[in-house]
Amino acid sequence: MSTPLSHFSDPQAVAQYAEGPPRFVPGYNSLQRMTTLLIAECVPEDARVLVLGAGGGLELKVFAEAQSAWTFDGVDPSAEMLKLAEQNLGSLGSRTRLHQGYIDDAPDGPFDAATCLLTMHFLPFEERLRTAIEVHRRLKSGAPFIVAHFSVPQGEGERDLWLSRHSAFLIASGVEPDKAANARAAIDTKLNILTPEQDESILREAGFSNVSLFYAGFTFRGWVAYA
Repeated sequence: MSTPLSHFSDPQAVAQYAEGPPRFVPGYNSLQRMTTLLIAECVPEDARVLVLGAGGGLELKVFAEAQSAWTFDGVDPSAEMLKLAEQNLGSLGSRTRLHQGYIDDAPDGPFDAATCLLTMHFLPFEERLRTAIEVHRRLKSGAPFIVAHFSVPQGEGERDLWLSRHSAFLIASGVEPDKAANARAAIDTKLNILTPEQDESILREAGFSNVSLFYAGFTFRGWVAYA
């Protein structure tokens, strides 16, 4: 989520990963449930789902527990995170194929749905657009694509205000103030945070239609769009 990619190759950090998102992303568990429901409303019973940024396996486990006939292809650049996903999935892993890499390493599909939660903010604008285009290419017509990541207004003073609010949320969630300040600085300098308008335009430019905001939690926003 709000961490440089190199962080996800640190075994100690990876071991503690599962504790992070539920505490530090407002409404994280509800975000996963809503994502499951948005997929389920328009896919077949035996849907094949592409999950980008699948390392850790948190959303894969939620999806698999909710829908016993879905199968998954999970993609993540971190081998350590994929190992953690295998551990978290346990027997549910029999319905999941994990692939180390990025969107180009994902199977061609076609998929009935795709998700990318807490991942796109690691990618610069052009790579984010290219990734969205490649996801679109792998989806069946009308298939949903659900994304959620850092996205804040960036008028005068707005970005700083929202990042300060995120830092305050971390402190309220039990993070020591100095660590929250360090996290805020890392987010500000190492993540590629766009405005909500830019994020929506990327989805449309990639070929998606009916782009709709379904989730907003302080500095995070989520959209559902259709191929």
